[in-house]
Amino acid sequence: MGCTWCEISQLESLELYFSIHYNIDRQLRSNFTFHHCFDQIPQMSTRWLPAAQLTASGRPVFILGEVESSLLSGVDIEPDDQYPNLSPLKSGILILTTHRLIWISDSSSAFAIPLSAVTHIFSPKKSIKAMFASPRIRIQVLVSPQNGCLDEKGSKSMVITIVVRGKTDPEAFLGKLWEAWRGRAWETLKEESSSSTSTDEGSSRSGIRTRSAVVGVAGILRKEQEMWESTDKSLQDAFQDLNALMDKAKEMVMLAEKMRQKLLSGPSTQGTGTNDEEIGSKQEMQDWMLSVGIASPVTKESAGALYHQQLSRQLADFVKIPLEKAGGMISLIDIYCVFNRARGTELISPEDLLQACSIWEKIDVPVMLRKFDSGVMVIQNKSYSDEEVLARINALVLKPDSLRSGISASDAAMALGIAPAMAKEHLLTAESKGLLCRDISPDGFRFYVNLFGEILTEDIYLVKDYGTYGTWISAVLASR
Repeated sequence: MGCTWCEISQLESLELYFSIHYNIDRQLRSNFTFHHCFDQIPQMSTRWLPAAQLTASGRPVFILGEVESSLLSGVDIEPDDQYPNLSPLKSGILILTTHRLIWISDSSSAFAIPLSAVTHIFSPKKSIKAMFASPRIRIQVLVSPQNGCLDEKGSKSMVITIVVRGKTDPEAFLGKLWEAWRGRAWETLKEESSSSTSTDEGSSRSGIRTRSAVVGVAGILRKEQEMWESTDKSLQDAFQDLNALMDKAKEMVMLAEKMRQKLLSGPSTQGTGTNDEEIGSKQEMQDWMLSVGIASPVTKESAGALYHQQLSRQLADFVKIPLEKAGGMISLIDIYCVFNRARGTELISPEDLLQACSIWEKIDVPVMLRKFDSGVMVIQNKSYSDEEVLARINALVLKPDSLRSGISASDAAMALGIAPAMAKEHLLTAESKGLLCRDISPDGFRFYVNLFGEILTEDIYLVKDYGTYGTWISAVLASR
C-alpha cells in the first residue's frame, strides 16, 4: 500500500542529519575563506602626513612668521584611491595658516599638510549631487612614489579630498586657502634665513678687522643702536598711513617675534661683567617685549563656531608666564588686562574671557578657574596647593612680631610674593579653617593666630607655659 509512519520518520531523520552536516561544512568553508581574505588585506597606515606639534592645551605650535587664517570643524581628510593602504583621517579640526593645513583629532593627535607641497587647488564642482552631499575641497600634493606619503620633494602627485561635515562656511575657507597658497609666505621665510646665513658667512670671511669692530662695550652699543634705528625706521614707514600699516603688519609681527625669542633665549654665555643697572634695564626690556603681543590671536572670523573653545586653549597657553610671575595664582581682572594688551586690536569682552575660562573644566589643560567665597575669581595652576600656602601663613603668624600685633594683607602679600588682594583671600580662607582670628578696626583687617583651641573649657583662666599659647604669652611679655 505504501510506506509506514516509521519509514517516514526515518527518512525525515536522514534529511535532517545531512542538512545539518551540509550547513556546518559550508560555514567552515566560509570562515576559512573570510580569514584567508582578511590575511591578504594590507595594513592601513595613518602616518602618510607629517606630524604637527601641539601645546599642552591642544593648540598647534606655530613656526616663526606663521599666522592662523581660518578654521573648520568636523573635517575628514581622504587620500586618493590609488593608495589603498593609506587610511583617511576622520572627524577633526582643520586649521589654515599662512604655511600649513593642520588637522587635529579629538585624541590630541595632529598632522600637517605644508602648503609648499600643494601643487594645485581644484575648483568646487557644481552639480545637483553636490548640493545634497557634504562640501568637498580637493587639493593636489606631492608624495613619495614608494609609499604615497606626503613629501615636498616628491616626484609623484596625489589628490587629497577635504570633506567638511561640520556647520561651517567651506567657501570662505576655500577663498582663504587660495589666498594663503598664492601668498607663499614660506618662501619669504626661506629667503630671510638664507640671506642671514650669507651675511654671517660674509662677516666670517672678512677677517679680524671686521670682528674687532664689534668687540667690547662700544661695539655692542653700536650694534644695538643699529638694530633700534632699523626698527624705528620700520615703525615710521608703517605709521605713515593706514595702507602702509596694513602692509607692514606682517613684518612687524615677525620682527616682534624674533626679538621676543632672542630675549627669551637668555643672556650670552660670555662673561661681560654687566652691572645691576644693565641687568635691570634688560629685565625691563624683556618684560616689555613679552607683552608685545600674540603673533596669531584667535578671532571669531577665523575660528567661527569654535571661537570660545580655541580661545580657551590659547588662553591656557598664554597664562603660563603670568602665573609663574604671580606665584601660581592671578586674578581674573589682571589676566583680562594682560591678555587684551597682548592681543593688540583683537580685543575680547569680559563675557568671552569668562566663558573661555569655564571651558577649562571640559578640556585637559594645566590651569583652572577658581571662585572664592567672597566672589573673587582667580586663575591658578592645578598643581597649586592651598595647604602649602596655609602652612606658610601659619609660620608667618607665629613669628614674635606677628604674635604681638598680627598681620595684614600687605604683610602676607610680601611674604608670599603675591598681590594683596590674593593674600587677603588666603587669609580669609585660613580664618574659615580655624587657623586665624580676624580683628576689624579703622586701620583695616588684621589677622592673629587662633588661640581658642588652646584654652581649656574646664579652666579658662589656666595660663599655659607650652604650646602656641605659651609662645604667645612669651612674645607679649617680651614686648613690655
